[in-house]
Amino acid sequence: QVQLVESGGGLVQAGGSLRLSCAASGRTFSNYVMGWFRQAPGQEREFVGVSRWNGDMTYYSDSVKGRFTISRDNAKNTMYLQMNSLKPDDTAVYYCVASMYWGSATYNDKNRYKYWGQGTQVTVSS
Repeated sequence: QVQLVESGGGLVQAGGSLRLSCAASGRTFSNYVMGWFRQAPGQEREFVGVSRWNGDMTYYSDSVKGRFTISRDNAKNTMYLQMNSLKPDDTAVYYCVASMYWGSATYNDKNRYKYWGQGTQVTVSS
């Protein structure tokens, strides 16, 4: 079992930046593939990005590629999502996720992730 707690959400103007954090507890952090999903009102939960166990590879959705960066500090059991050049379309609740398993073809499938945080709201004003 692993517990995930997100922080760092808030209100920002378009073009601004935010950094989200996800603190994990309960098990060895480096054993988990860690990622981010988001959900805007009335929309499906969508994949944002993912980091493999030691952060050697990261993958992003096309909508955030080049603007968002995932990093992880396994010594601190924490993952980060640096979000730059934010747009109003980035407004959503952002969820931290974890899984012990990697799927090269399914890493963007929300059903692959057993562990979810409670979410943190990000609002980007125009």
